[in-house]
Amino acid sequence: MEKLIKKAKVLIEALPYIKKFHGKKVVIKYGGSAMEHEKIRKAVMQDIVFMKYVGMNPIIIHGGGNAITEALKKTGKKSQFVDGLRVTDKEAIQVVEQVLVEEVNKEIVSLINESGGNALGINGKSESLIIAAKLKRNNDLGFVGQIVKIQPEKLDKLCNQGIIPVIAPLGLGENGETYNINADTAASEIAAALRAEKLVLLTDVPGILKDKSDPESIMSTLKVSEIEVLKKRGVITGGMIPKIHACERALEAGVKKSHNIDGRILHSLLLEIFTDKGIGTELIKN
Repeated sequence: MEKLIKKAKVLIEALPYIKKFHGKKVVIKYGGSAMEHEKIRKAVMQDIVFMKYVGMNPIIIHGGGNAITEALKKTGKKSQFVDGLRVTDKEAIQVVEQVLVEEVNKEIVSLINESGGNALGINGKSESLIIAAKLKRNNDLGFVGQIVKIQPEKLDKLCNQGIIPVIAPLGLGENGETYNINADTAASEIAAALRAEKLVLLTDVPGILKDKSDPESIMSTLKVSEIEVLKKRGVITGGMIPKIHACERALEAGVKKSHNIDGRILHSLLLEIFTDKGIGTELIKN
């Protein structure tokens, strides 16, 4: 009986959050280790389906890093990165599109549907969802794109029809080119265009740590005004910098909250969104 009572307490704790977020859009960037392990993949999909059934509107943007790297290896191409962005020449962009759309996207859609959801895969180029241009850098990164515009009307329609959109981060160029878009950036811009309630990035770290050697030193809440100070102190470094800036961009555009959570933890989405304590770092306006 005690176990049953504990289960009831968990549901009651979730109730105010279910009420608060009913009908709201939540953009989730799915990638990293959460994609690599079968048990975690299944848990993420269950979380997403749960969110949909309690009245939220989850929208998924996924990466595909390791799968793309392996596919390129088979063609004899070595992956090269500059500031975390994959150098993508004419041959590589074809591989990137094939892997993202035909492999990774289809697998995610299938897993969501197997978990009882109703998902639809979307190539970011289709129906001009993501309009992009060549990313201008001192180093030529090839077909790496920067987002010019998001046209989210189709996403609104799908959400209203009870469908979970699953988006491959590819952009359409002015002359029909395909551009490889950083998934964190795509998630941020889509959340901004939708004025989503939340942007959630699944990462491979517990959150922002005050002390990198202490996984218990998570900053549960971070204000935008604190970002630059923490960067100078070396608290926010490396691959976390672009993720934090993606969250900051979303907040500036009207998204209520952004979250960086550890995607390696089973049911991390539910733990962050539907519990009082949460498990990661939420970024809020000042």
